[in-house]
Amino acid sequence: MPSASFKLPPIGLGTGPLKGDGGVALMVEALRMGYRLLDTAAHYRNEVEVGEAIRASGVPRDEIIVLTKIWPDRLYGNVLPGETEAALERLKLDHIDVLVPHWPNPNIPLGETIAALNSVRERGLTREIGLSNFPTAVMAEAQKLSAAPLVLNEIEFHPYLAQDAVIEACRAAGMGVVTHCPLDRAGAIFAEPVIVAAAEGVGRTPAQVVLRWHIERGVVPIPSSHSASRLRQNISLFDFALTPAEAEAISGLAAGRRICEPPVPYAWDA
Repeated sequence: MPSASFKLPPIGLGTGPLKGDGGVALMVEALRMGYRLLDTAAHYRNEVEVGEAIRASGVPRDEIIVLTKIWPDRLYGNVLPGETEAALERLKLDHIDVLVPHWPNPNIPLGETIAALNSVRERGLTREIGLSNFPTAVMAEAQKLSAAPLVLNEIEFHPYLAQDAVIEACRAAGMGVVTHCPLDRAGAIFAEPVIVAAAEGVGRTPAQVVLRWHIERGVVPIPSSHSASRLRQNISLFDFALTPAEAEAISGLAAGRRICEPPVPYAWDA
């Protein structure tokens, strides 16, 4: 089970597109609005900006969860520790809060990767370790191999992509679920009649309705935006609710549509 002190907030910020001075400014605003989970990765090339935003925000460091990810070609046991140290150097922080492999890599022994994650945790470089984009079978294997708890699995999840199997497996294991691409990257989902109707019924935007649907599913969405006003809308989700019929209709949009493909192919959950 996860460490007793570890708790995810109900929503986080996906920082992937936020770079440069403008990205720092938006992340500072987000932290001051109340966001407390910042999701980044070596692959995003913005860990420097994430660290700058944390220091500039005035928000106490121990209130913020920094989740960063290591690219799958760097998951070898003799490479991952150096990658972790490099991430800390870019962030200019004394620890990461949650460190995860960005994707599974079936070409690298999973035991080697999990042992390296446990090692950097034991050294205090990261407080917690977890997974990202792991299907149920590989997740179960990782859990067996890890001495330390794996606290979360970050997965693609939105109304067009049901992830029932992996979400249920995470719940059974006491793991949190963080969801990337929660708004289908602002695509056609906002025009879906069931989402438009629900938004009109509660006087909110379609994006707010979709994010509320995530929260009512018990997962932690990490939307992003280049707009401060949209960031504020995205976090204003706790004074309305969907009816069971609305939530069921949104779930009914699932069609197996994925946005992200793994850099090293592996078997998805059905």
